[in-house]
Amino acid sequence: MATTLMRNTAPREHPGRYYGFTSAVAVLAIVGAGFTAVRAGAFDGGAFDVPFAFWLTAGLAVIAELRPTRWGGLWMSPIASIYLVYVLATMVTWGFLPALIAQSAAMSLLVAQIHASGWRMVFNLSQQGLALCVAWFVWNGIAGGTTWNGDAIELIAVFAAGTSWMLTSTALVAGRQSLRTGRPWRELALDWLKSEWALRATQIAIAPILATAAMSSWWLVAASAIPIFSVYRILQTAADREREADHDPLTGLLNRKGFQEVVDGKLADAAETKTAVAVLILDLDRFADVNSALGHEVGDQLLVELAKRFTTDKPPGKEIAHLGGDEFAFVWSELDGMTDPMECAREIRARLDAPIVLSDVSIEVDGSVGIAVFPDDGADFQTLFRHADIAMYESKQRAGSYTRYGAEFDHHSPERLHLLGDLRRALDHPDAPGVNLFYQPQVRLADGAVIGAEALLRYSHPERGVVNPAEIIETAEHSSVMRMLTERVVDIALRQLRAWKEHGYDLRMAVNVSVRDLQSPEFTDFLTERIDAYGVDAAKLQLEITESALMADPRRVLQNVQRLSDLGVGISLDDFGTGFSSMQHLRRLPVTEIKIDKSFVTTLIDDPDNAAIVSTTIDLGRALDVEVVAEGVEDENVRKQLEGWGCHAGQGWHFAKPMSADAFERWMADHRKHN
Repeated sequence: MATTLMRNTAPREHPGRYYGFTSAVAVLAIVGAGFTAVRAGAFDGGAFDVPFAFWLTAGLAVIAELRPTRWGGLWMSPIASIYLVYVLATMVTWGFLPALIAQSAAMSLLVAQIHASGWRMVFNLSQQGLALCVAWFVWNGIAGGTTWNGDAIELIAVFAAGTSWMLTSTALVAGRQSLRTGRPWRELALDWLKSEWALRATQIAIAPILATAAMSSWWLVAASAIPIFSVYRILQTAADREREADHDPLTGLLNRKGFQEVVDGKLADAAETKTAVAVLILDLDRFADVNSALGHEVGDQLLVELAKRFTTDKPPGKEIAHLGGDEFAFVWSELDGMTDPMECAREIRARLDAPIVLSDVSIEVDGSVGIAVFPDDGADFQTLFRHADIAMYESKQRAGSYTRYGAEFDHHSPERLHLLGDLRRALDHPDAPGVNLFYQPQVRLADGAVIGAEALLRYSHPERGVVNPAEIIETAEHSSVMRMLTERVVDIALRQLRAWKEHGYDLRMAVNVSVRDLQSPEFTDFLTERIDAYGVDAAKLQLEITESALMADPRRVLQNVQRLSDLGVGISLDDFGTGFSSMQHLRRLPVTEIKIDKSFVTTLIDDPDNAAIVSTTIDLGRALDVEVVAEGVEDENVRKQLEGWGCHAGQGWHFAKPMSADAFERWMADHRKHN
């Protein structure tokens, strides 16, 4: 039998065409079986006057499927059914209808054991029924409908009939699978034939031997079961080895290969039933500490105990894998719109709550879970697995329990890789268009004087147009392109700072720098060289760093920031209040300015909590003898309140929106006239 589970293919949803195809095959099978039965004389008198040898043969066909043998077909469900031997022998000895009955009985038992859906059962019964119709016509056309005698013509006829059965069955399943996955029909059919031809050829070759035995004596049929079931045992041994290749020897759970096969099958089913499938990856925290402190043997016992916990009371539709080391993977299928995929993650986390006691040692187990859901987060195994892995690492970075995949976490998606390549090409040549800066004024609140501007990145993509700066930073910061981007931004900013000086504007320039820049000692050398090249005062350059950058590697960052401060460059702590930096780090950092994040500033009039945070931060800046700049000043009421609290400067749309260099100079000229 051949059911249809895909491997390494992305299910495409064609439910209407799929159900239509299944229905058409079912109708053809019913009509074809009736027509063939009439042509075969199945309803003539004495058609069911069959000897005991038939019932024995049919019974053996059913018994053969009591334990379906797992077999590693490529894209097919890995089931090797040996009832084909008995069905062909029945057809050439007692006719079409007895063979159809034996085949349908064996098939029904088999699909029930593998828990096939109703539509799949209908399709498989119909598919094999049509294949048997074709086989009978081939047999009858060559052998002329004679009773089996075992001569050369009949031998050729049974081989041809068996081959036609195999080709018809394969063609129908390939057509059905093509509708489910979008892969070409011819490619699917060839894949299966390459994988299964030897097995099917063996079964077809045994059929004439069984037919000859059946025509001689029923006890020869019984005796022939021994070599036939020996083939079964060979298949079972091969299947056991196949299973070992799909399972983790330590825990007995699926390994990654077996997990992929299971997920591929569930995705194909979900595409038909319009349900969701959740793929989850769990990474244990501090598992290496267990190995180091208690030994690898205890670490292995811990993994085995966890596997037992995960498999206890396993709900339907759930499968579990041990990917190796401290990673487990889970798949939940048949999730409907009422089921929250996050519940799956919570269920996994709940099984980690109680400690595991090994060798009188109580071990607390914790971990991070990443979640990706079909079809929203990916349409195939590779995409879902990668996205779940990305979500898991995001969960670790957040020190959280579980996280569902979001595109913003993915720094290496195909779209971002294309964007990264285009950005690199724009940065390879100093005069290439695309990367530019806009400038937003910073205004002293006490007298309204413009003291400087923040340089804001703008990138105009040749096809996408202006790209969100946050997307650019997220894409570049994990690659060497970040260094190229920072150097281009610094270069443009210093050039503009010199131009302002030449035009009589004594302004400072604030430039954002990344964690990658602050961790590199070469950045200070580059900055020194560019400041000298443009002949600007280092004190007019203000580098804005975030609290998260400070906390990424405090020792190295503090070291490099101190070098920048020694150069004379101002250091501004950006987005203050949104991170988790300690007062100790803030005290040690050579900060000249604190910038309060706009999320607190914009709503301070209406939100007492935000007002308290802003006023306290201004007091903190005064105590540390650093200036405070408020971002997100959107109206006059906010400006007045900030001035009343003693805030040094403000920045926001109340003063001006970000502008190009030319527009900024026009705005400056106009601002001077009115102030």
